[in-house]
Amino acid sequence: MIVPMKKATIFVQSKDADGAINELRSLGILHVEHHKAPAGKEIEIIASGISMLSEAINILSEQAFINRAARERDAKTPRPAKDWKTAALHIIDARKRFEQLKEYSVTLKAMITEWGRWGDFEPEEINELSEKGMFIELYQIPVKKLNTIPEGIFVKKIFTKGEFAHCVLVSQSRIDIPYKEIMLPKMGPDKMQARLSEDAKVMDSIRKAVSRFVTYKNTFQETKRSLEKELEFNHALKGMGEDSEIAYISGFIPHDAEALIKDASKREKWGLLVDDVSDEDKVPTLIRNPRWVSIINPVFKMIEIVPGYSELDISMWFLIFFSIFFGILIGDAGLGAVYFILTLIFHRKLKNILNSNALPILFYLLSFCAIIWGVLTATFFGQEWLSPYFKPLVPALNDYRNMQNICFVIGAFQLSIAHIWRAVIKAPSIAALSEFGWVLILWGAFFLARTMVLAYPFPKLALWFLSIGAVVVIIFTSPNRNIIKGIGAGLGSLLKNLVNSFTDIVSYVRLFAVGLATVAVADAFNKLALDIGFNGFFAGIATSLILILGQVLNVLLGPMSILVHGVRLNVLEFCSHLEVTWSGFSYKPLKK
Repeated sequence: MIVPMKKATIFVQSKDADGAINELRSLGILHVEHHKAPAGKEIEIIASGISMLSEAINILSEQAFINRAARERDAKTPRPAKDWKTAALHIIDARKRFEQLKEYSVTLKAMITEWGRWGDFEPEEINELSEKGMFIELYQIPVKKLNTIPEGIFVKKIFTKGEFAHCVLVSQSRIDIPYKEIMLPKMGPDKMQARLSEDAKVMDSIRKAVSRFVTYKNTFQETKRSLEKELEFNHALKGMGEDSEIAYISGFIPHDAEALIKDASKREKWGLLVDDVSDEDKVPTLIRNPRWVSIINPVFKMIEIVPGYSELDISMWFLIFFSIFFGILIGDAGLGAVYFILTLIFHRKLKNILNSNALPILFYLLSFCAIIWGVLTATFFGQEWLSPYFKPLVPALNDYRNMQNICFVIGAFQLSIAHIWRAVIKAPSIAALSEFGWVLILWGAFFLARTMVLAYPFPKLALWFLSIGAVVVIIFTSPNRNIIKGIGAGLGSLLKNLVNSFTDIVSYVRLFAVGLATVAVADAFNKLALDIGFNGFFAGIATSLILILGQVLNVLLGPMSILVHGVRLNVLEFCSHLEVTWSGFSYKPLKK
């Protein structure tokens, strides 16, 4: 649930501002709202340091740049950097030099390819000859025009490309012919190759030199965290309001932390004002849920969405339906077992690093859902290769029409929950009835989808659902206005959302389509492999590789389908009916 917030303002003497900020950091409950934009030289210096450290840490984390042996060796023996700023600057400058050389090497390789066909030459020597009256120039001349070159000019054809001959022209006077002259490079091909080799050695030495700084990575990370807290402190201090000798800071606290800040104000002799938040306040969102619901939090963090303070927390429903969607979309007990084993391995390896077990527990749950669906449908790395004796527990789930129908039922049920929830919020206002009108429309749309997609007869009951639902929406959407305006608002809402209700129901068929595709990919690879068979050593290897490739492809594509389809149905379709726009920002209290 979204925790109700209070707005608190603390008043102190200006000379005590630093101490007040430190005490508020110790409390760790105030999400600061600045009275003025924090600014100052000190803030700029700290921000610059953080940026510098971030860049240095990113460089030391680049696996393609840092020497692997040094990374593995030195990461185990971290050491402090006495002067982190000098070390970070050195790393950044070295990386820039490396990038310059890398970019120039690309240019050099292109030039070597271009000029290699001309043979070796020295542009300096050619320029010196021109000063002594011997002019040597390069030209691109149409092959058919070679015989038109004036007398007194020696022509040596080097190579032909298309309809043009690339030639060296030699004369004792300036050459002036109506063809394209090719300007000499600054160095000859041999020198280019030598420069390329030299730069490669320098790049390798830069890489090795920077690799030695991997031992400072932990120090950089700790220093960065320290600077970030220092920056947070200075932002709070410089963002305080001032009036004569009084400084004040405002922010938001959870409603159940009011006693804490009152006790602190008495102890520290602060002035304190605690009030309810207003509609004009930009209130942060703090979500607290039971532990079993909180395992979905990593998904919200990954896709970076936060409901607005006045919106609804869908965590529980998201977890329930996301788990169902995962089971259907993956739909394979074999793949579910693979995800379960991978989660188990990573959980054991990273248990000392993870701040919470929420993510591995979530993956255990999702893997289990895929295993259950695979058992129900007799799907284990595909279906066709299994023995006829391996029967699905629920054969109806393998029927295309049944499965699409189930998807429509899931859609209508989930979207109905959204409107019933909104009806509960609107109660006891009679406007809540409009939400029940939408529930009727959704189930009418469900029957319409069955008719249009699956060719089921359209029942008369569905027509009553649509008719009664439409009337209820028109009458009760805005019951507090006068009759004409209220009916106009209701009619507008109906016209705006009626088609969406149908298309949203139909969009749930993606669960069937993607789940079917997963099985189809597995069956296709299995069939291809079994057609080759294991009759012979090389045939066995080829068959094994094809079988593995097909399953690996599904293992990799599975999470993508979950992000694209499983998340979408919750975040877009479900939330659009709940009127959740994800316009919020997270509660981040000032703390040590």
